[in-house]
Amino acid sequence: MHFGYEEGTALVSERADRRLTSLGRFMRQYKFYENLNFFNVLKGEMPIIGPRPEQLFYIDQIVRIEPYYMQLRQIKPGITSWGQVKYGYASDVEEMIKRMEFELFYLKGEFKKS
Repeated sequence: MHFGYEEGTALVSERADRRLTSLGRFMRQYKFYENLNFFNVLKGEMPIIGPRPEQLFYIDQIVRIEPYYMQLRQIKPGITSWGQVKYGYASDVEEMIKRMEFELFYLKGEFKKS
């Protein structure tokens, strides 16, 4: 990514994100950047499956609407999550809260086929 685009503001990645370099676009297209996290899994610092973290800017907004979100901080974040599989990427706070409902399954132990 190019420097300086996020100074003072949080941005959610878009499909045609202008901040990406050509190398970054290639890595994102083939999810190569996610594969690098497997080193963290092998070191035991990160699970494969766990809630995906949000930027602090968005966490503050989510907690105002849904305080239970802070419960997710009890669990190590993973490479992918149930929320990401069931809901996909979130582009705003409302979608992050909808995805959070799937993430809370880790705490509730309610993995159901739906």
